[in-house]
Amino acid sequence: MKNNETMMFNVEKEKKNEAKEILTTVYQALKEKGYNPINQIVGYILSGDPTYITSYNNARAVIRRLERDELLEEIVRNYLEK
Repeated sequence: MKNNETMMFNVEKEKKNEAKEILTTVYQALKEKGYNPINQIVGYILSGDPTYITSYNNARAVIRRLERDELLEEIVRNYLEK
């Protein structure tokens, strides 16, 4: 591939649905524990440090089911489509 060509990035439909479910589950767990869910999720996506996510309701293990780029893709897609 030449440097001036645009690369294509595609996430499977199943991964999109899974990402949405994961983000919703983690958001709820963080909110229930009194954290600011948005700040915590952003911290995790930017750093990769799982300690930004509470272990309450297994949220830390749940968010690690997908790569951070897959989670970010879901967030951007959802934002731009609304």
